[in-house]
Amino acid sequence: MPISQGSGTGRGRGLGQGRGGGRMGGNRPGAGPSGNCICPSCGTKVAHQAGVPCYSVNCPKCGIRMARE
Repeated sequence: MPISQGSGTGRGRGLGQGRGGGRMGGNRPGAGPSGNCICPSCGTKVAHQAGVPCYSVNCPKCGIRMARE
């Protein structure tokens, strides 16, 4: 009996597209140590500190929680 090759397209499990964004980009949590924190209320910018999420820092001018730029 001959071994059949089948008529499949060869796109089974394990052939993903590899389009993940990674940890070092964008304004998501874990976006990396560089960048700024910005106040959504008054626009004040402060340098982001590694290990300290921007949402845990209060604006030095108006006291509102900062967001990642």
